[in-house]
Amino acid sequence: MNTSRSARPRRLLAAFCAGITAVAALLIAGTTAAHAADTPLRDLAAAHGMVMGTAVTGSKLTGTYGDLAGAQFSALTPGNAMKWGSVEPTQGSFNWAEADQIVAFAQAHDQQVRGHTLVWHSQNPSWLTNGTWTSAQLSTLLQNHISTEVGRYQGKIAAWDVVNEPFNEDGTYRSTLWYDGLGADYIANALTWARAADPAAKLYINDYNVEGVNAKSTALYDLVRSLKARGVPIDGVGLQAHLILGQVPATLQQNIQRFADLGVDVAITELDVRMALPADSAKLAQQAADYRAVTAACVAVARCVNLTVWGFTDSDSWVDSTFPGYGAATPYDADYAPKPAYYAISEGLGGGTTTPPTGACTATYAVSSQWGSGFTGQVTVSCAGASLSSWNAHWTFGAGQQLTQAWNATCTQSGTAVSCANASYNGSVPDGGSVSFGFNGTWSGSNPVPAVTFAS
Repeated sequence: MNTSRSARPRRLLAAFCAGITAVAALLIAGTTAAHAADTPLRDLAAAHGMVMGTAVTGSKLTGTYGDLAGAQFSALTPGNAMKWGSVEPTQGSFNWAEADQIVAFAQAHDQQVRGHTLVWHSQNPSWLTNGTWTSAQLSTLLQNHISTEVGRYQGKIAAWDVVNEPFNEDGTYRSTLWYDGLGADYIANALTWARAADPAAKLYINDYNVEGVNAKSTALYDLVRSLKARGVPIDGVGLQAHLILGQVPATLQQNIQRFADLGVDVAITELDVRMALPADSAKLAQQAADYRAVTAACVAVARCVNLTVWGFTDSDSWVDSTFPGYGAATPYDADYAPKPAYYAISEGLGGGTTTPPTGACTATYAVSSQWGSGFTGQVTVSCAGASLSSWNAHWTFGAGQQLTQAWNATCTQSGTAVSCANASYNGSVPDGGSVSFGFNGTWSGSNPVPAVTFAS
């Protein structure tokens, strides 16, 4: 059925004027967007003898991002800064700036650093991948790289992901520069060279899709057992855990346990749980359940010593650019507000939350008027049985709407995510009181009420 251009706005406006509103994500008074559980994740993990980590981008370690990274996590993994292509983009010419920055930040915040990664088939410099090398030359290049990088950070790195992603899905060795040029023993040699460069650092083999018991994880299990039998230094295995919503392997804890039974530590090294966008309350609840399940599986095995998320905020996640149509994969949203996943990790580590009673303070979103390509909206913050000294409301537009101006609040928009903080004069909301702010925006095609949830 065709709908005229003039009829569609009138129908939408009628629907909005009928009183369609939505609860916006509201952050409780006296806090910032970093407000979360009373006890930081790093302290909850420490009570279990675990490290709580996150991958980080060095240039972002300031402001709220840096505050959260320092307060919530006891270990940092450089997302890209220690990969070969980053540290030696031109043969013999090194760039340690970002790696050094992350190490210095970690030292200042009493954190460990997880080195990532020494030997990988990806993100290598072009001079290396495009070169023609004999096996002897390739071996020398690899040994020198490991000795140089591990040696530079000797005593400053708690653990290294020495070899990353050596297997295919069926458990056979991946065809790479290293396997094709040096054979399977490139793994044993890399571990041996890393141990020589820093005898105190824990040495890991790291891979994805090895979280449950399957052909790939069994190949990793057999390799670790063989290396130990040969006396090759191997301290642990890393299960990356880049998961899809609702697909935590049922055999995760069993798999962690069987590696632990080999006498090695286990780390969840790159945890995130991606979902088809847009996010909604049901997906966020399932994501929380998934994070809780992974946390519980690690807590249940004594030798599961590290739980690291691959970026803690959606604004610093690799997922959106790698898996089009998917995202919202981390424990914090793009505006640094903790998502249900954050609280699930906290609860899985034995912590509580400071979520206020439902209805204590809420924010409601409504469209007050709408025309051809524009609209005016309003959010009202109300309290009953509680009060606020400051507030911050968040929502996500679902149809490409864009804010053009706001009043009685400071609003910013990044992509589809909107964040509005109180003005200097209206942060206080007394028990039984309310404050409102408004905004203008543009829309095209449709202007649905944002799919929003309440969070503390």
